[in-house]
Amino acid sequence: MKETLQFTHINEQGQARMVDVSKKAATERTAVAYGEIHMNQEVASGIKNQTIKKGEVLQVARVAGIMAAKKTFELIPLCHVLALTKCEVDFSWKTAQILSVRCLTKTVGVTGVEMEALTGANIALLTIYDMCKAMDHEMKIMNVCLLEKSGGNSGHFISTNQEINE
Repeated sequence: MKETLQFTHINEQGQARMVDVSKKAATERTAVAYGEIHMNQEVASGIKNQTIKKGEVLQVARVAGIMAAKKTFELIPLCHVLALTKCEVDFSWKTAQILSVRCLTKTVGVTGVEMEALTGANIALLTIYDMCKAMDHEMKIMNVCLLEKSGGNSGHFISTNQEINE
C-alpha cells in the first residue's frame, strides 16, 4: 500500500502553519552540524597567528555561532522556539587552508535541534568570512551538513559522508 505524503508545514487550506508538537513526549535531543571554509594562505596564517585586523577570528565566530543557534526560530520560518541546554562550536584545521567547524546543540524537548546546529555552523563560517573578506574575497563556504542527530521518533542518524567523517 502506498502511503500518502502530506506537507507538515501546510494546513488543509494550503496555508503555512507551525507543526503542532504539543502531544509529543519530551526527550533528550542532540545534533552535530559540520561545515568548512576554504581560504588562501595569507588568511589561514592570519587566523592561526591571530594577526587579522578585525580581531581574534575564532573566538568571535564561536560566539556568533552560539548566538545564531539560540536564535534559529527567528531566522527559519515555522521553526519552534527551543531552549538549548548546550551549544558548542569547535574549529579544526582540515588542511593548511581549510578550516572546519562543528556545532553541537542539545536540548530536552519535543522537537529536534538539527536546524539550530546547522544555523550555528553556518553563522560561524559566515563570521569568519566577514572578518577576513578584505584579505580574500574568494573564500568558499562548503560541505555544510548534518553529521549526527539523536532523540525523538526518527531515532539516531549518523551521516554516511565518509569524506567529512574522517
